[in-house]
Amino acid sequence: MVQYNFKRITVVPPGKDFIDIILSRTQRQTPTVVHKGYSISRIRQFYMRKVKYTQSNFYEKLSTVIDEFPRLDDIHPFYGDLLHVLYNKDHYKLALGQINTARNIIAKIAKDYLRLLKYGDSLYRCKCLKVAALGRMCTVIKRISPSLAYLEQIRQHMARLPSIDPNTRTLLICGYPNVGKSSFMNKITRADVDVQPYAFTTKSLFVGHADYKYLRYQVIDTPGILDRPFEDRNIIEMCSITALAHLRAAVLFFLDISGSCGYSIAQQAALFHSIKSLFMNKPLVIVCNKTDLMPLEKLSEEDMKLVMEMKAEAMKTLAQGGEPNEEGVLLTMSTLTEEGVIAVKNAACERLLDQRVEIKMKSKKINDCLNRFHVAMPKPRDNKERPPCIPQAVLEARANAAAAKEKKKLERKLEKDLENENGGAGVYSVSLKKHYLLADDEWKEDILPEILDGHNVADFLDPDILQRCEELEREEGLRLEEEAAQEAFQIDGHELTEEQREILGQIRKKKALLIQEHRMKKRTAESRPIVPRKFDKDRTFTTDRMGRQLASMGFDPSAAVDRARSRSRGRKRDRSLSRAGTDGDDMDIDGQQSNKKLRARSRSRSRSKSRPPEEVVPGEGFRDSDQKKKAIKKAKDSVKKRNKEARRGEADRVIPTLKPKHLFSGKRTLGKTSRR
Repeated sequence: MVQYNFKRITVVPPGKDFIDIILSRTQRQTPTVVHKGYSISRIRQFYMRKVKYTQSNFYEKLSTVIDEFPRLDDIHPFYGDLLHVLYNKDHYKLALGQINTARNIIAKIAKDYLRLLKYGDSLYRCKCLKVAALGRMCTVIKRISPSLAYLEQIRQHMARLPSIDPNTRTLLICGYPNVGKSSFMNKITRADVDVQPYAFTTKSLFVGHADYKYLRYQVIDTPGILDRPFEDRNIIEMCSITALAHLRAAVLFFLDISGSCGYSIAQQAALFHSIKSLFMNKPLVIVCNKTDLMPLEKLSEEDMKLVMEMKAEAMKTLAQGGEPNEEGVLLTMSTLTEEGVIAVKNAACERLLDQRVEIKMKSKKINDCLNRFHVAMPKPRDNKERPPCIPQAVLEARANAAAAKEKKKLERKLEKDLENENGGAGVYSVSLKKHYLLADDEWKEDILPEILDGHNVADFLDPDILQRCEELEREEGLRLEEEAAQEAFQIDGHELTEEQREILGQIRKKKALLIQEHRMKKRTAESRPIVPRKFDKDRTFTTDRMGRQLASMGFDPSAAVDRARSRSRGRKRDRSLSRAGTDGDDMDIDGQQSNKKLRARSRSRSRSKSRPPEEVVPGEGFRDSDQKKKAIKKAKDSVKKRNKEARRGEADRVIPTLKPKHLFSGKRTLGKTSRR
């Protein structure tokens, strides 16, 4: 897991955007309406809240910037020196220090103006103090705008740095420019480093990953280093020096023995001896590259002597106690033909692994663990050999069990075998009941009973059940028809004569026809509102027609006709007659009331009269109207305080009418400006 991830640092906004972000947030998150009619304590709280909220936002944003940028003294020395090489430690710390100072100054400004706002005596003065406080805070941010811009540039560059874990297994590739370092890295990892036939193609550190013995190794490609004094090296070379100085890694020093890189073997040897102090206590492998152009055996005696001297120095750097191992110190390869590439990678990984294991074995932690282990070794009693022996009975029992198992396996037929014997797929159907555990095997293929109320329905099933059910239904129908016929000719328990039965039959027949006609009207488009009788040209429904029909049936229709006519008159009575003589002043000369009075009285009589609120309704539980009045007054008094506390506030964004029109409209002469 990567310990340092600079990509998660929050973006640092410019000074102007910083101010806009904070002030817009203050405007959105705090109340925005206040009036001079408010109490002075409420006005103070309004503006103190603005100042305090703005200060807390500035403090939060600036603290985020300070906390997320790494502290060079607290991180790994590799990253500390790398950031110093890239950005200059002094400028970096100075920028963060200015941010911290601005944060403290803003906190002090807010504290001072809150103390002044606490004693503000008017809305105007509180507003001026708020404006001054926010203005001074914004001025402080404007002054640190260059530092914010510098930190944003650093953040963008740090986000592009490779994620290097300083504590994991690492292979570090170094050497002169254009000796084949990037080509080797592309061969052993999935990295895609740019490779060109000129020097300083690689200008920064590149990271790839390779596997060896199921372990992940981190491979770092460094820029080329020139043989010159330390103070003359540029930033690109200092990145390589920093990685060599601080990373615990296996170092692969590349040599171009063909000289095609533009530097001789003597110059490369001089570089090796100038930086050999950085190789101390690290596995070092000298890699002779480009053997396809110049094999190692064909080097001149002087060049071979320089290579052997470098090999001897590499042996000295590996002295960790005990004799150093010469195997894998000097290797040859060619990245063009890929000859020896995997051998170089394996040798470097193996040497690094051996060194890490050796260091762990020498640490105190492994000693504490080894003290807890105890390996028991039995001591021999004598010199007699005792080979392992299995009793014969056990061997026989095991053989018998295996034979019985095999025999049982042969005897038992599988479903596939049964299927092949009985016609194959589609003909043979597997029986799912053959493994039922029942008292009798013949029961397995029985049809499952249908249980109803605890009884098997099949036990009570009669083969002639359907025929008997039809006979019962036929008998029941006949019995119901007889009962209906008897009830049809029996009214109130008295027997009717033959003549009365005929008349009753005609009435019921007519009733059935009317019902059918009514249902047809409901189903069709004739289902309309009732038509007034003056439009009933056919005179279908009249009292005369009803009288004639009743008379034809032998009944006296006078009572029914009088009853229908009395109802009709009651619905359409003239209200003026019911009030005749009561209002003498409303009568005109002919004894008739005027149409206007009649219409007014008709409207008043048609509207229901409202009940006064103090009137007692049965069931409410009040003794009289006075008691109900007192109860209503108490109910209103109980909610008066709650309604007052629910008044509109500054957060409701409602501006009440500060200048009522009835007080400020029109001319105001001398002495007329006072309130009425």
